[in-house]
Amino acid sequence: MQNVFDTAVEQTDTATLPCRAYDPEVFFAETPADVEFAKAICVECPVKAACLAGALERREPWGVWGGELFVQGVVVARKRPRGRPRKDAALVEAQIALEAAAAVEAAKKVAIPA
Repeated sequence: MQNVFDTAVEQTDTATLPCRAYDPEVFFAETPADVEFAKAICVECPVKAACLAGALERREPWGVWGGELFVQGVVVARKRPRGRPRKDAALVEAQIALEAAAAVEAAKKVAIPA
């Protein structure tokens, strides 16, 4: 079976992919804000769908692939912070949403060489 991701990458100059401009560790971050930043990097990627398909096919256990977060091999919407839930969980969720929006804007401002 041919890997769709390999074909998509062959047709794209890998040096121009948004993920190449960052340390790979950002795609395996621990904090929810960093995970949202990693997901934001993938927003405009030309091989986003192929990256996600490849990760699903390979059964990737962890990390951000194709703009989606994998935790224990399952795609999840958000990374939950460690420990017990806070009493002000709604406030924390709102803060995470604000940080995610800021991360998206920051990722959009990064110039990727053409």
